[in-house]
Amino acid sequence: MSKTGSPVPPSPGPSSLQADLARLEEIVRVLEQEDLDLDRALALFEEGIGRLREARRRLGDAEVRLKQLREGNDGNVHASDIG
Repeated sequence: MSKTGSPVPPSPGPSSLQADLARLEEIVRVLEQEDLDLDRALALFEEGIGRLREARRRLGDAEVRLKQLREGNDGNVHASDIG
């Protein structure tokens, strides 16, 4: 961790919604520090925007999938063309 309390950079590769949300919380904590330099703040802000967009996309995809799940007349839950 640096003098400004900056966390270790995130690991590359795909992440989960939970990992994105945890990283966003971490970014907010760092951005709230008064001694953060401008370049680092901008880099974290850009990363945060990207993670927020990805989280919104994942939530939208999950919402679509949930809407595709329907309860049939027999009381069972059926998936309709979830792909």
